[in-house]
Amino acid sequence: MVIRSDGSSESPLLVEEGEAVGQPHSPHNKHSHSHSHVHPHGAQSHHHDKPKQAVKYGELVILGYNGYLPPGDRGRRRSKFVLYKRPMPNGVKRSKHYVVKTPHCSQAILNTKQHSISYTLSRTQAVIVEYTEDEDTDMFQIGRSSESPIDFVVMDTYPGGSEVVAASEGRVAQSTISRFACRILADRSDPKIARIYAAGFDSSRNIFLGEKATKWQENREIDGLTTNGVLIMHPRGQFCGGEAQCGYWREVSVGGGVFSLRESRSAQQKGNVVEDENNILQDGTLIDLCGATLLWRSAEGLAKSPTKHDLEELVDAINAGRPQCPVGLNTLVIPRKAASESAQQQPYVYLKCGHVQGHHDWGQEKDKATRRCPMCLVAGPIVKLCMGIEPAFYVDSGPPTYAFSPCGHMATEKTVKYWEKVAIPHGTNGYIAICPFCAVPLEGSPGYVKLIFQDHVD
Repeated sequence: MVIRSDGSSESPLLVEEGEAVGQPHSPHNKHSHSHSHVHPHGAQSHHHDKPKQAVKYGELVILGYNGYLPPGDRGRRRSKFVLYKRPMPNGVKRSKHYVVKTPHCSQAILNTKQHSISYTLSRTQAVIVEYTEDEDTDMFQIGRSSESPIDFVVMDTYPGGSEVVAASEGRVAQSTISRFACRILADRSDPKIARIYAAGFDSSRNIFLGEKATKWQENREIDGLTTNGVLIMHPRGQFCGGEAQCGYWREVSVGGGVFSLRESRSAQQKGNVVEDENNILQDGTLIDLCGATLLWRSAEGLAKSPTKHDLEELVDAINAGRPQCPVGLNTLVIPRKAASESAQQQPYVYLKCGHVQGHHDWGQEKDKATRRCPMCLVAGPIVKLCMGIEPAFYVDSGPPTYAFSPCGHMATEKTVKYWEKVAIPHGTNGYIAICPFCAVPLEGSPGYVKLIFQDHVD
């Protein structure tokens, strides 16, 4: 078994659109490793640097963001995190365990250079598991904390980016995401293998599972679950190709075991061991941190997926057909981002029938939010169309002929139909289907519509 934290002068390269933008953590950090961070291009990390032939493990992408966070990607807080092979390994592996009477005074806990996990059994007894350096793995940690051991800072996701609204109104909801939520260990010799574990090491390189945390001992080994748990769902079949189906949600333990779900998110009783599944991330594996859901895309899978440039070209191709509004007879332009340049050219879709039109007052029913479509006379809601531009969420390549309902994000037919069937954890024991681009819950059955453009009319 393997794990780590890096308290840390080593920072992974945080990459967006091929640029290394992550800065190394402060070398003055008192918990730094003895070896300093070495950037592939020397001591400094600059925005114009690009990693030369860096080995890429994969990407973690937060559901609900269409390519960037609403306030903008900054440092370790962003919508996407790219995992690259580190200049020096920082993984750790289990070495020994023993029982102590006063865990907070034990040498392993007090030694800030020693990685350890403390399982508190009672006020007078705890099991300490020590971890030693592992030259074969790289460790990456994810959580809500902005402390240096966390490589990817993840905050709660609000549907439709309403986090900005919530902040402006002064509403700060209590987060259910753990400060040190989980860790991923990537195999340096086989980059296709990346394993996920619940909980991450803090600045003192410790993980504490308190007296109330779910834990157990079997075959002289101890393991446990975190308060709200880390859930994973592997796809059944190849995610990239459009034939995959969603799998079953499981819970991963601190030691990397895979279990069926507890009765509720933080129930005391653990689920059953799932023998035929493991904690190795597959292309398309979903990771739920109770407040945010992440998608893992392998480097291999991403190589077969459309790029952002490919998606932009598809938008350009539709716009080149000069789709028209059948009422105003004006040309419509599909925007790449939600904020449209021209309200007059902004296309709208009638969610009941799929006809794409411009903004007009025809069919507006008095005191109702619905409109009657002038093409087929079906009444229903309308919404602005916008391209789903985050490539990681696509299960295949092709024209964006469908849109999610009720948000209007466009994507390929197979992509829309895949996500419509994925039930994302919601609250302590509920599940809902959401648009991966904005996290808005899907409405209606099905939660999408086929788009009907009036184009190539000249």
